[in-house]
Amino acid sequence: MIKKLDKLILKSFIGPFIITFFIAFFILMMQGLWKYLDDLVGKGLDFITIGKFLWYVSASMLTLAMPIAILISTIMTFGNLGESFELVAIKSSGISLLRFMRPLMFLAILFSGITFLFGNYVIPYANLKFVTLYNDIFYKKPAFDLKEGVFFTYIPNYAIKAGKKDPDGKTIRDVLIYEQTNQLQNNTIVAETGVMSVSKDKKFLEFNLKNGYRYQENGSVYDSTNEYIRLGFTSFKKLFDLSTLQKQTTNDSVYKNNFKMLSARQINHFLDSLYILNDSLKSRMNRAITTTLPYAAIQDTIKKPVPVVAAKYNRFDSLIPDSAIYQVNEAALSMANTLKYNIENSGGELENRKKEIQYHKIEWHRKFSLSMACFVLFFIGAPLGSIIRKGGLGMPLVVAIIFFLMFHLLNMFGEKFVKESIMPAYIGMWLAVIVLTPVGIFLTYKAMHDSQLFNKEFYGRMYKKIKSLFTRSKTTSIT
Repeated sequence: MIKKLDKLILKSFIGPFIITFFIAFFILMMQGLWKYLDDLVGKGLDFITIGKFLWYVSASMLTLAMPIAILISTIMTFGNLGESFELVAIKSSGISLLRFMRPLMFLAILFSGITFLFGNYVIPYANLKFVTLYNDIFYKKPAFDLKEGVFFTYIPNYAIKAGKKDPDGKTIRDVLIYEQTNQLQNNTIVAETGVMSVSKDKKFLEFNLKNGYRYQENGSVYDSTNEYIRLGFTSFKKLFDLSTLQKQTTNDSVYKNNFKMLSARQINHFLDSLYILNDSLKSRMNRAITTTLPYAAIQDTIKKPVPVVAAKYNRFDSLIPDSAIYQVNEAALSMANTLKYNIENSGGELENRKKEIQYHKIEWHRKFSLSMACFVLFFIGAPLGSIIRKGGLGMPLVVAIIFFLMFHLLNMFGEKFVKESIMPAYIGMWLAVIVLTPVGIFLTYKAMHDSQLFNKEFYGRMYKKIKSLFTRSKTTSIT
């Protein structure tokens, strides 16, 4: 009997989980693609490069898709079982809700572990590959696409325009080419017609021009006279180097030490190094201050203020001879500027190091908090489904979206508070889990005691009772 119940709950859960997981994963992936769409359009990328880009973008979305899928699928599963009165039959046979949830608890723990392993090992590698590929795509110039009446200026030192382009895509008419060899020389080529073609190695673009002129300006920076030459031609071949339009390949090692590309163990190692570096920066700043102000390191042994003996010594200038006032003021100003520079320089480095430490802590806690969120959201979704007792994608989906928005907003606010040093990382990055855990416990308690938390009739009866109390108190006061 017990094994059959376990099979029943697992069978009821797997289908909705797979569907909701891939739907959430697809939506998040499209959101990531939409964010970078402008950087992909017009670059002439092949399908393999686009496929790699989509995979690296979507890899980081799995840790968000998993909690969403667990929340929605558990609400749907228990909602379907409640709507078909299977939960009522199971409870009436003496089996508690927690016992019925036990196989899914183990499954939620398994999904939490998978989320952590994926976030700790796969996502850092995917982030490294994504940043490298995105950098190459971002700095790649658009593919050669000559449009009618529009200058193409992405080939260095050239501006190319075709007045008309034939349907074959190769023949162009009313060709105008500006070439700038240096700041003083501008050469121009004008032709009636031409044919475009790419070399076999795809490194050069060939223009075979017909019936035109080449206007050339010869001169020198050191020469006040320039020579203008016009050459007519019936056939002229012009080559353009396309290597500047190709996608470059960046080495992965450039970004490998970024905090998003590190596992939890590597982040711990980097944090130790950052703490040591932070302490050395503080020591260096203290040494700079004591060098400029050597008396600052000496402890003051005078415990009582020295009274002013005479009014003429109320100002410091009165203690210095007139001939030395200028030198003393200049020395004091120089010392103050040196001290200000040292403090600002060291303070800026300390602030940057503090931010770097915070970002490493954020990434370290994120790996654990998102995996723990799978387990917490399970204990919200399962009791909610048994309380709502509605299946399908209607009411369960609405409630799931509300709770996921709470989870997502708490995550965002917590991370922002950590970045602004309002909260420590161990609270800010766990803010969603800290807030939603009592909610999950409360809902589980209500579900175990057959709460009418989402029953409209219960709230209707409560409203009538409150209304009757008010009307009774009014009649009493009148009499």
